[in-house]
Amino acid sequence: MDYTIADENSSEQLDENNELYEHFKIVADKGQALMRIDKFLLNRIENVSRNKIQQTAKAGNIHVNGSAVKQNYKVRPADVVTVVFSYPPREIEITPEDIPLEIVYEDQDVIVINKQYNLVVHPGHGNYSGTLLNALAHYFKQTDQAVENGCGYLAHRIDKDTTGLLIIAKNELAQAVLARQFYEHSIERKYQALIWGTPKEETGTITGHIGRSLKNRKVMDVFPDGNYGKEAITHYRILEHFGYVTLVECQLETGRTHQIRAHMRHIGHPLFNDVWYGGDKILKGTSFTKYKQFIENCFKILPRHALHAKSLGFKHPTTGKHIFFESELPSDMLNVIEKWRSYTASRDNE
Repeated sequence: MDYTIADENSSEQLDENNELYEHFKIVADKGQALMRIDKFLLNRIENVSRNKIQQTAKAGNIHVNGSAVKQNYKVRPADVVTVVFSYPPREIEITPEDIPLEIVYEDQDVIVINKQYNLVVHPGHGNYSGTLLNALAHYFKQTDQAVENGCGYLAHRIDKDTTGLLIIAKNELAQAVLARQFYEHSIERKYQALIWGTPKEETGTITGHIGRSLKNRKVMDVFPDGNYGKEAITHYRILEHFGYVTLVECQLETGRTHQIRAHMRHIGHPLFNDVWYGGDKILKGTSFTKYKQFIENCFKILPRHALHAKSLGFKHPTTGKHIFFESELPSDMLNVIEKWRSYTASRDNE
């Protein structure tokens, strides 16, 4: 049995970024008597209800020997049963709050938000209000929508200070279908990041398990030998060179907590102004007064790590149609990138 489920410690530093699903693999005994799969799973998995199993089967998330089955399937000896459960975060009362939202798309099953800077996704320790879900609870109430759970269900997360696109399911069935797509890595997610230095290759893939640091529990570390943490894969390509910093596109194959931030630090190129991963100091270039002032001005314009969830593609949970969204970089990132363009051009002309 393996699983991936959000660790609900969403402090300012640890607004989680991993998928909200749990995966089980169970092999039936050779002497297994014929038994409905819903009853079989009730007996094998703790803290799961029959209703949850029924919803999971309806979403196509219960497979036997590689094929999806219905809840009345009879388990046979040596059957290999795999299940992907979608799970909301730990229950916390969500109070509606009037917080502005940029809605990119909405229908009866999903809503896509372009999240702003300095907004935690879900209430948790240290952030019991002022979150995206509080904002959604208010929005759904104002628009008189009977959305399950009052604020919908998260399908994934992005960090408090990361901007960009995020999917929220309006009902549990939609969340379950999206969970399967996250588990199968079929969700398309591309980010843009400004990083210190320049990677050796124009394109590349960063691998290495990611887990909470053994030295500092507020950050994540990369464990290349795979003895700790969970598998993580990030593909990147360089978009633009600025001498001491580089604009890159990152495509996620997995969605671990702080994945891009941890992977980029691991290869020696932390995100620009990333306080928790060492990017909030001058890492490239000489520290003469004029350059130091330029960097400090950039940090003031962009008071966060330079990361934006730019595009998002997925199969609609009800229609099955592939839908794709893109968002513009926020003004703070755009302004800093333009400053770097001007700085680089002035150096080239010297």
